[in-house]
Amino acid sequence: MNNLKLSVCIATLNRSKFIGATLETIISQATDEVEIVVLDGASTDGTRDVVRRYQERFPRLRYFCQKANMGVDRDFAAAVGLAQGQYCWLFSDDDLLMPGAIQTVLDAIDGGYALIIANAEVRNADLSKVLQPQRLTLNVNRIYELGESDRLLADVGGYLSFIGCVIIKHELWDAREKEKYFGSFFIHVGVIFQSPLPDETLAIAKPLISIRYGNASWLEKYFEIWMFKWPSLIWSFGDYPYAAKLHVCREEPWRRLKTLLLQRAKGSYTINMYRKWLEPRLESSSARAASKAIAYFPGRIANLLALIYLSFFIRGSTRLLELLDLTDSPFYIGRFRKRRPIASESQPSLRVSQELRRSDL
Repeated sequence: MNNLKLSVCIATLNRSKFIGATLETIISQATDEVEIVVLDGASTDGTRDVVRRYQERFPRLRYFCQKANMGVDRDFAAAVGLAQGQYCWLFSDDDLLMPGAIQTVLDAIDGGYALIIANAEVRNADLSKVLQPQRLTLNVNRIYELGESDRLLADVGGYLSFIGCVIIKHELWDAREKEKYFGSFFIHVGVIFQSPLPDETLAIAKPLISIRYGNASWLEKYFEIWMFKWPSLIWSFGDYPYAAKLHVCREEPWRRLKTLLLQRAKGSYTINMYRKWLEPRLESSSARAASKAIAYFPGRIANLLALIYLSFFIRGSTRLLELLDLTDSPFYIGRFRKRRPIASESQPSLRVSQELRRSDL
């Protein structure tokens, strides 16, 4: 008889440098009630060999390698489909579990929640520095009862863009529509919010995950994802009020010049992005001209303007600047040196998204 309570489901692609450390933190805590499912989207590096070595230590690690890459959404759906646990933790392939995380989740599973949300700390890419001690600013665990779906979306919708925080009841995942969210990059958010959840949700206040910030694998798609795919997904949820969705993101953030300027400062908005994504959508000649001008605007100056704006007008600016990768600006605290490109792979945290909303970007 299957006594598995938790399946840690990892979709991976070419992460041989990181997945070993991830598996180490899981295996070191795993009990007989835990399995690990790794779905490899046809890696061409040494991912298979790394995972195989950990299989020798942990028999309940099951590894499946596809013949071709099908995309992150299909891969996570496939991983959950292969899982045998009552709950599935959709874990990322380069982040780490903090000590005691597995037992905390196993204890929470006994509550029968539809969804469990694991808080996380944010570290830099080599994990040497804590950038944010908590992504969810909770002092105690928070239970969202039936009828609080609007509050759930408003409170944690932005944070849930990080897939590694999601622990969902397996039977709920199986019962919900998934194919319509293939290609969205956020299948888990579609599963969770396509309609109100049938049971309570638990948000765990204590950080259980160390996020390796600045190590995302979707750099070239950053503008497309955060300006189009993410807003399109959030605003597709018909059962939620305007205010709740607006708290997560604007419906068309790419229409705001300040947003484009920030994207330009981060290096994710270029003339190619303008031609591909904005020129066909902008109706007025003035809007096209302004958006095109920002795309041509010198990145160094855009970086300086964004740095000044965030430093003087947003609370907690030092941590925010670190999370936005703007501290490497040659203008930051008088550090004049040869400028390297602003990183564009950052995954916006809940606090970052909240601060940017306050500034009306």
